[in-house]
Amino acid sequence: MPVAPAIGDSAAPPRRGRRFRPGGGPLARRLFLVQLVLIVIVCTALSVTSYVTTKNNIRQATADRVLSIAETIAHDPFVTSAVSGDDPSARLQPFALTVIKTAEVDFVTIMDRDGTRYTHPDADQLGRHYLGTIDRAQAGHSRIEEYVGTLGPSVRAIVPVEDADGEVTAMVAVGVTLETLSVAQAASLPQIIIVALAAIALGGLGSWLLSRYLREVTLGYGPEELKRLFAFYDSALHSLREGLILADDSGRLVLYNDEAAALLGLPEPDESTLIALAEVALPESVRDLLSSGRVAVDEIHLTEDRVLVISQKKASQPRSGRGSGRGFERGGGGSSSSGGESGRGGGTVATLRDRTDIQELTGELATMTTLSEALRAQTHEHANRLHTVSTLIELGRSQEALDFAVKDKQEAQSLTDSFVGSLDEPFITALMIGKAAQAHERGIELTVTATGELPPGALDARDLVTVAGNLLDNAIDAAADSEEKHVWADFVAADGELIITIADSGPGIDEDEIDAIFHLGASKKSGTVGVGGHGFGLVLVRQAVGRLGGDLEVESDGGAIFTVTLPLGEGDADER
Repeated sequence: MPVAPAIGDSAAPPRRGRRFRPGGGPLARRLFLVQLVLIVIVCTALSVTSYVTTKNNIRQATADRVLSIAETIAHDPFVTSAVSGDDPSARLQPFALTVIKTAEVDFVTIMDRDGTRYTHPDADQLGRHYLGTIDRAQAGHSRIEEYVGTLGPSVRAIVPVEDADGEVTAMVAVGVTLETLSVAQAASLPQIIIVALAAIALGGLGSWLLSRYLREVTLGYGPEELKRLFAFYDSALHSLREGLILADDSGRLVLYNDEAAALLGLPEPDESTLIALAEVALPESVRDLLSSGRVAVDEIHLTEDRVLVISQKKASQPRSGRGSGRGFERGGGGSSSSGGESGRGGGTVATLRDRTDIQELTGELATMTTLSEALRAQTHEHANRLHTVSTLIELGRSQEALDFAVKDKQEAQSLTDSFVGSLDEPFITALMIGKAAQAHERGIELTVTATGELPPGALDARDLVTVAGNLLDNAIDAAADSEEKHVWADFVAADGELIITIADSGPGIDEDEIDAIFHLGASKKSGTVGVGGHGFGLVLVRQAVGRLGGDLEVESDGGAIFTVTLPLGEGDADER
């Protein structure tokens, strides 16, 4: 069993995992060996074919040559006259030997019609019968054949010698032995072998260079390892509960998993087709991030209905799988962000986490915080008023104390009664009471009006609080720096709609900035943009209005005026 290190001992460096070693060797090595064997086989086959072709060509050329020589001799006037005279051998033997030497053939045999030799390279064969086929020559036709004669196997041509009347008076046979042909064929072997070896060498070099490239791009993995690696990575990719996007340097989506498709509304993943970023409907901030290829860590991006936390890094080439042994590495990270050689892979890898629920809980927590602060402010205010009432009673001014207390109760109850008697929405009522206390504490006058009837459960209370709360927070902040210090909030429920109008006495909004304020980070408040930080309010308002199916309009008339129109649905509050 492994023993845990003692306290104070330096921790051992983390191991990158066990290596899997199936048999077969790297893909590059296998491909090199297969290509080399194929090259050798092809070159050998071509060499044999070339040799056989050369052999046949030499024989055919030799046959044509001996036929031509034999026909020339047969038509020579000296030969035609000599075969008809006395003692033909005496006249023709020197002539034949001269022809043998000059024409570079092995024999020239001039014979009578019955095959009796007049000439032969071996004088002992003179007067003997010719060994070969003579019937066609006796009939006046030429013939080429391979035959075993006194000099051995040979390629020979036999041609008739005719007189002036066309009668066959003699025959001429010219031949070259196969031994001589073998020497000629052997002379071509070095050239064939040199060409074959050069082809094998060049083919082997090309295969080696290709295998070296494959070894680099496949990290030395074998096909079984690549198959297993792909199966693991593909399964891990699609089983992740976080979105994963791989984009190349050309601005195309190389790969993304099912979760990323769901979070960003992308088409169903298709690993065989690259999709350009310009062809998919992505939020502008997300598109800019993926297109830029810059490194990002836990950046907040918002879609129409989600809050996403996105991290992005450069895609990098993993360490070689053939460092100290065969097989691929398990358990360790496959990439590095250090740049340099490790970043040669190109493209980027982005991970997406859905934080919509957390942000909604954060919004609810902010609402509760607002209410608690309102209660604290009210407690402080009521303590002051109770102290005033008790002091008036001690001074014997009981009627004035009673009038003061009754007036305070009426003012505190009027806001609650206006909402309960019309909208009857407890969450909005509680929110308005809290905001009124906050505004009063900051010296801001908050005027709240409500008309019409809001059916119970007609709108999602959380989204409603998000819209009204964030708009009021922004209005109070804007009015705090103005001279009038006034905020108006009007709620009208009529004709199946709830119209919320929030206005302030602040500096207003420039027309050029109206669209920008609904994007993340447009807030001018101090603080850092992030989950729970500034820069989310109006973006969350836009999302909530979109979820409720409403419209949001912004105007600037001395101060900012936000008008939200929400359709009223039917439902029970308990179902929401």
